[in-house]
Amino acid sequence: MTPTPLRIFLVDDEAPARSRLRELLGDLAAELPNEVVGEAANGQEGLALLPAAAPDVVLVDIQMPQMNGMEFARHLAHLARPPAVVFVTAHDQYAIEAFEVNALDYLLKPVRAPRLAAALGKAAAGGPASPEALARASHGPRRYLSVGERGRILLVPVADVLYMKAELKYVTLRTSAREHLIEESLTSLEQEFGALFVRVHRNCLVARRAIRGFERTTAEDGEGAGWAVLLHGCDERLPVSRRQWAAVKAIVNG
Repeated sequence: MTPTPLRIFLVDDEAPARSRLRELLGDLAAELPNEVVGEAANGQEGLALLPAAAPDVVLVDIQMPQMNGMEFARHLAHLARPPAVVFVTAHDQYAIEAFEVNALDYLLKPVRAPRLAAALGKAAAGGPASPEALARASHGPRRYLSVGERGRILLVPVADVLYMKAELKYVTLRTSAREHLIEESLTSLEQEFGALFVRVHRNCLVARRAIRGFERTTAEDGEGAGWAVLLHGCDERLPVSRRQWAAVKAIVNG
């Protein structure tokens, strides 16, 4: 019985690098049946095309403009059937150690056929990397937050988010245009984006750039007497807890 070819998707901003991988995969086809089901020149394009291609494995370059390979891989977790990921990198030893510590497979450029075959075999057997491992190996916060919508990945720029509010097991992202729901913890989001957002309440983070002022609240407002934060691009008044008031005021005034 002929084995089912491994479905592979390529993401690299350099066309010659993608061509090189295609050649190597062709050379390996006899020992490792495979099929290149798509390719993209950057992370955003890859996230748009990949769901329809339904690959088993993605080969993704780490260093790309707009969205690096590590952030791209983190967004894949929102697919119903995330592919396995193998990173292709010319990065320094620090980055390589981050992959090894977190059990993420990688290929060093220039890629060699035997190492590519081993990585693909390992990836196919091991399945997708855990979101936690990808987060630990990442350098710096994401530029986008991803929302799974009708079988595709919608990217929400972090710079557009006015606030993040925890509600049951979801977090609501509010932009000036609409709301989105994501399944991430508010605590982990605060750790990742603490330079951009400030906690105003136990269940709410607000974008520092979006704060336009504060307003006194009364007991009739439902939160008791205190303060609410006012935001650009949003009519909502978000309560500031007594515990957070001093810290919020200091950050804004500082």
